[in-house]
Amino acid sequence: MTMFNPLAVSKFLLLSTIFATNNAFVPSPAGKVTTQLHSGTLTFDKVDARTGKPTGTSFLPDEAVTRASAGSPIEKAKLEKDGTSAFVDVYEYARKIREGEMTWEEVEKADLNTRLKFVGMLHRDKRTPGQFMMRLKVPNGIVNSDQMRFYASCVEKYGEEKGVVDITTRQNIQLRGVKIEDAPDIIDGLHARNQTSFQSALDSVRNMVGNPLAGIDDQELVDTREFCNALNDLVSLDPVTQTRGNPMWGNLPRKFNIAVSGSRDDFAHTHINDIGLVPVAHATTGEMGFNVVLGGYMSIKRVAESIPANIWIPADRESVVTLSEAILRIFRDESERKDRQKARLMWLVEKYGVAEFKEAVIKEITSYNRGVTVQDAQPAATEPFERRELLGVHKQKQEGKSRVGVLVPTGRLSVKECRQMADLADAYSEGEIRLTVEQNIILPNVDDGKVDALLKEDALGKGSRLQVNPGFIEGNVVSCTGAQFCGLALIETKSHAESIAKKLEELVTVDKPIRIHWTGCPNSCGQVQVADIGIMGGPARKLDPETGKMMAVPGCKIFVGGRIGEDAHLSLDPFKEGVPLDEESLIPELVSILKSEFGAVDKKRRKRDVIKSLVGLA
Repeated sequence: MTMFNPLAVSKFLLLSTIFATNNAFVPSPAGKVTTQLHSGTLTFDKVDARTGKPTGTSFLPDEAVTRASAGSPIEKAKLEKDGTSAFVDVYEYARKIREGEMTWEEVEKADLNTRLKFVGMLHRDKRTPGQFMMRLKVPNGIVNSDQMRFYASCVEKYGEEKGVVDITTRQNIQLRGVKIEDAPDIIDGLHARNQTSFQSALDSVRNMVGNPLAGIDDQELVDTREFCNALNDLVSLDPVTQTRGNPMWGNLPRKFNIAVSGSRDDFAHTHINDIGLVPVAHATTGEMGFNVVLGGYMSIKRVAESIPANIWIPADRESVVTLSEAILRIFRDESERKDRQKARLMWLVEKYGVAEFKEAVIKEITSYNRGVTVQDAQPAATEPFERRELLGVHKQKQEGKSRVGVLVPTGRLSVKECRQMADLADAYSEGEIRLTVEQNIILPNVDDGKVDALLKEDALGKGSRLQVNPGFIEGNVVSCTGAQFCGLALIETKSHAESIAKKLEELVTVDKPIRIHWTGCPNSCGQVQVADIGIMGGPARKLDPETGKMMAVPGCKIFVGGRIGEDAHLSLDPFKEGVPLDEESLIPELVSILKSEFGAVDKKRRKRDVIKSLVGLA
């Protein structure tokens, strides 16, 4: 197996696993480029001398470079030194730190807090100075037992509090506590296991979300695995050198999200992605394809639900990759470079107009000359359909096989739990583990005859955080990172989310899953607007009994009524604001909402009603 050496990219060493290439990639010739600006000239490298690869900036038209040069500080940092080659700096910084030549505090600030994000390394300077969250690329959320054990070994040295592994709301993995001096070994280990962290953060295309039931579901319309892998290769595999990192998409105006749904359940949540592919059969031919929705996103300034693009494409690899590439090219070259809050796809679509943006996309696709055609959106199915559950034991389409969904509270896994899940996967699911956007795990292809044994495993037993059949509240909690690691978060989320869910289960009974999402700040990484009940960190005041005065305390806003699935809907206006975060204040508010909006009843009253009905007194 050929090991990946980032210092030898210019020699075009290959990774052990090589994927399909993007035939529209045209590398820039070597040398420098000088762009005339209003205030003078800007000179930048077309090829990074350290890697022999084109720079991300070299793919931008002159007009975009001009706008970037007058843009935000991040745009200027990307022009000053290309982020797509920042992995070289990681290896060099690591060597110097290991050999005592420097400390992490001496790392160039623009590298530390900006460019290293192109390697998937996000410095958590406010909470854990000198340590990083490393975000991976896990297309369609599929990992295996070997990878899971590797994650555990990567973070173990950082201790139980800092060295944890998180499942994200994009079916992804984040390693916490990582230090620069350890990063090369992690990167090499990921590449040896056919994974990468490159181009997973900052202005990059984020993890490809797909259907967690791909290939095992009798109601599946499209197997999303091929498409997620192909799109992942498009954006993060260099088709010229066959090395990780594709500079063609190395200088986007902002992050970009793509989701591929495989069934009417829409487990991928297409309505909050920049590109959402929704499976729909062609009304005339019956051919399976995708309706396209565009522009969904969440941010501190604006939350937008994706809108129909009036586009349908066939469900084949070439069509999906070409459509995505065309939209990405337009987004890369034409989107905002100054105001980062307006540098998301929705703003560009609105600037064009939906019909005009569709025309631009079709023109771009036609220019590639790949035989890909775009048709108008096809009518969606109208017969009744109920979104299904992912937790618990469910039959697969394969005879004698079941899928087993396991709750991972708030997506947080300890080193021990990572290894436990790896052991369970080896014993019951052929080593395969699937992640969900609800931050949970599915073990696929479990022999029906082994399900009972699986459920009796200590890792899933009494006293374990990991459960197969949790309550309707406890089993549907989602949380962002929170103030433990994130400097933007106003409140701690994960510990509160897990604790309060348990208490709510003890207090009330509900007859259906109730999704409670937590987010530490208005950026809404916890996606509170899609939740039945969303809890967002915010200001609050509470009476101080000692002083008799109202004092500022950690608090939250509460959103109610978000929906997911075919009838997805975002709850944009707070149901209540200024609620203190302490349990004696928050829990009564949540119990009241559960009763008034979701039909919850007190545990004791439900038990009393059952007894009365049994004796004929009800």
